Amino acid sequence: MQGWVWHRRDMGGLIFIDLRDRAGFVQCVFDPSRAPDSHAVAHEWRSEYVVQIEGKVVERTPENVNPNLPNGDIEVQVLSGELLALAETPSFVIEEDSRASEDLRLKQRFLDLRRPPLQRALRLRHELGLAARNLLDEHGFYEIETPMLTRSTPEGARDYLVPSRIHPGKFYALPQSPQLFKQLLMISGYDRYFQIARCFRDEDLRSDRQPEFTQIDIEMSFVTAADVRQVTETLVERLLEVSGHSGQVRFGELSFPEAIDRYGSDRPDLRIRQELCDVTEAFVDSGFRAFAQAAALEGNAIKALRVPGGGAWGRTRFDKLTDEAKKAGAKGLVWIKLNDGAFTSPVAKFLGDAALQDLATRTGALDGDAILLVADEWEVAATSLGVLRSQLAASEGWIGDGMQFVWVTEFPLLKRSDEHGRYVARHHPFTNPVPEDLDLLEQDPLAVRAQSYDLVLNGVELGGGSIRIHRADVQERVFRAMGIEAQEASEKFGFLLRALTFGAPPHGGIALGFDRIVMMMAGLKSLRDVIAFPKTTSAADLMMEAPGDATPDQLEDLHIAVRVQTEVGADPPDEGV
Repeated sequence: MQGWVWHRRDMGGLIFIDLRDRAGFVQCVFDPSRAPDSHAVAHEWRSEYVVQIEGKVVERTPENVNPNLPNGDIEVQVLSGELLALAETPSFVIEEDSRASEDLRLKQRFLDLRRPPLQRALRLRHELGLAARNLLDEHGFYEIETPMLTRSTPEGARDYLVPSRIHPGKFYALPQSPQLFKQLLMISGYDRYFQIARCFRDEDLRSDRQPEFTQIDIEMSFVTAADVRQVTETLVERLLEVSGHSGQVRFGELSFPEAIDRYGSDRPDLRIRQELCDVTEAFVDSGFRAFAQAAALEGNAIKALRVPGGGAWGRTRFDKLTDEAKKAGAKGLVWIKLNDGAFTSPVAKFLGDAALQDLATRTGALDGDAILLVADEWEVAATSLGVLRSQLAASEGWIGDGMQFVWVTEFPLLKRSDEHGRYVARHHPFTNPVPEDLDLLEQDPLAVRAQSYDLVLNGVELGGGSIRIHRADVQERVFRAMGIEAQEASEKFGFLLRALTFGAPPHGGIALGFDRIVMMMAGLKSLRDVIAFPKTTSAADLMMEAPGDATPDQLEDLHIAVRVQTEVGADPPDEGV
């Protein structure tokens, strides 16, 4: 057997070494009475040495059996041993919990990847990828690769650009998804396509985002949304089976308005039983002027969240929640406590006991509870309170067990963008409107619903998709509603518009975040735990020290000059930099 020395125990006579590789480890016994030469060699072996042994597999004596190990009833009596490679003392222990900082582990990822948790996660990733390929093949899908070097298109996240040496001043873009290519494949008659695709987005990162990520990309022709969802559910059920999650799976469904109204999120965690409550009517004739005015405005809402046990909290806790609500977009937060039948709140004097009791009845608040209130535009009021709901669920133990899947449907097609000064797509501009809403595109664009759907698991969006626009005239109308006129549309999407004029089938699909699926099914909290060589939240590779500088010759080949922005008052950069 060959592998790494994991643990070494010198008992003064016998030497025990746990020999480890990606399959696990086995206990090896060096007995000087049986093999004195190998016993002498084992005296020199240390942690992470690469070694080879020959020996005999034997049963352990009954008192030495370890029932907690898969091979705890056997060991290897070593007859000979050979050192294959020395190893420096690792910067951190190669154990389940290394107790080392993440930065250190990422800088020496080649060591971190030896740890059992990462090896289990990457084995599961392999098994899930293989299962996805096999299932989609069973359902008649072709796996087709699409280009990595393409052109930049608008309406998405920021692109990673790649300069062209052959075409001076021109740039490729790394794909944010294969969206346009898979639509073109449907137009080309390939009917059922999939790809486990690498995608790239230059955006601010967090634990569930990476600048380069992998998605299971699926597209189908002549289908409805129900057909796409059925295939997706079948795939997810297979992946759950492979990852060891047993039991019947239920896929719920919520419309976008219902998800926002009840949970304050378009990716609701249904394990959290606390729901938002609409109490707008309670404030229509209220003595609290700010809420009364909000209640009178069309499109506004007053949303409430009952907090069990919140009646015991102090002012500091509510001030922190107010700050969090403001960060989430709310103008402020009102809190009310109910203790011993009496209400306490900065606004209690404006409401009166009857109104406060009515509010407690509407929200189901009991003695010892608190009520949180936000008044604003409907979506802002709900989503800001939804952020507090998620935070409180984590800190107060509101989150139940199990896996709760839910489809969120009927998203609005468009939303206002302060950055762009016009309407932009909620998902992407190739999403088909609900047919009965099509005539609203020119009259009331924000009222148009999209034929889109997101799959959510425990508050995490696993993927999203839609039925696509397959008619050129509808695509042009959607572009116009977004402020993209014919010339701009032709410049940016002319290839798609031309393709749509040559007989495009109705088609739709979905993209599932493969990294997120592995993370959720492995029971982990960060994408970095299921990716072999991930980036940090600043999009840096600490091991490779990327991104790095380009040499002057490389920049010259690419016809690029780099200007480093300096602080005001600093010396200007050298000529040519």
